[in-house]
Amino acid sequence: MFKLFSVDDHIVEPPGVWVDRVPAAYKDRVPHVVEADGRQMWVWEGGMEMTMGLNAVAGKPREQWGAEPARFEDMIPGCYDPHQRKKDFLSNGVFASVAFPTLPGFAGRKFGTFEDKNLALVCVRAWNDFILDEWCPVAPEMYVPMTIAPVWDAQLAAEETSRCIEKGSKALCWMEDPANIGLPGYHTDYWHPLFAVCQDADIPVCMHIGGALPQVTLEGKIPMVEIAAAFAHAARSATNMMVSPIPRKFPRIKLVWSEGGIGWITAAIERADRQWDRHQYWTHIPDADVLPSTVARRNMWFCMIEEPVGLKYRYDFTVDHILCETDYPHADTPFPTTQAAFKTLFEGVPADEVAKMTHANAEQLFHFPMTVPEGTPDN
Repeated sequence: MFKLFSVDDHIVEPPGVWVDRVPAAYKDRVPHVVEADGRQMWVWEGGMEMTMGLNAVAGKPREQWGAEPARFEDMIPGCYDPHQRKKDFLSNGVFASVAFPTLPGFAGRKFGTFEDKNLALVCVRAWNDFILDEWCPVAPEMYVPMTIAPVWDAQLAAEETSRCIEKGSKALCWMEDPANIGLPGYHTDYWHPLFAVCQDADIPVCMHIGGALPQVTLEGKIPMVEIAAAFAHAARSATNMMVSPIPRKFPRIKLVWSEGGIGWITAAIERADRQWDRHQYWTHIPDADVLPSTVARRNMWFCMIEEPVGLKYRYDFTVDHILCETDYPHADTPFPTTQAAFKTLFEGVPADEVAKMTHANAEQLFHFPMTVPEGTPDN
């Protein structure tokens, strides 16, 4: 059995995440579930959304995928129940997991759109307390505590991240490129307080494709177009970070990209180095001796699911910075046939490299030794 440490899964928040954790004055204003036209919808002050659909198709035949499920009972319980998820993971050889939010957006950015920023901060803290006090304690040997932060204010983000680290958070869920959504970008010093906290605590900054993208319209398209081309977003945001001041100001920062794949990396760093050399003089790039490829191999980790082509180029990047993911319960997940998928993926790959990419790299990155039940067979 492959022993898997998944660095990209997703929590479909159960209905009580916010209403169970906020003062009475906020209960009607924070996200809560209501019935509407036979569906269960999230409603909050100024907004309404359905966040299920392709976010929760694990365990269903592909022929049945679509805009459903419309209700919690239409999903397998592991989507929103940490007890059931643990059973699902163990049955598929997943022994550790990093999970991104659903309703808040992959980087918690939805709360930044709230007009009332006090309400927004209450919502951020409530989600973090749910993760640290309820979700992860169900299986502390399996669930890696990752928290979000207020995306609209760097100092608040640093303070909330520090609070969560004190409570046990081991990773920050963050935006791959805030400039995409009108916030200060990584070529400024605005976010330095937050990255300083993360570097000092030695926690990874985990970024999921789509965590900070402009609104994408699917009008005239089918959804798989954006999904299939998602690696392009990862390539652009990662390259932007490679040439930014952030990893030069914070040389020990750990930056993780989820669901962006790995097949594009070697081509991206090769081209980035070439352009760095050609344009550094007229653009007066600081720290020009630190190449983009150096930053990538030193500060960046990338995740894959089923990507045999990407594995062919692993030596041109570094095996030590490749991670695996299962994307449970999204449409990319190989669950419930995870072991078969990874057997196909790693056919012919040396066992020591398989061990690194399936779990050892992630264990070291997150300072989270994986617990494998006694009697688990080797692959």
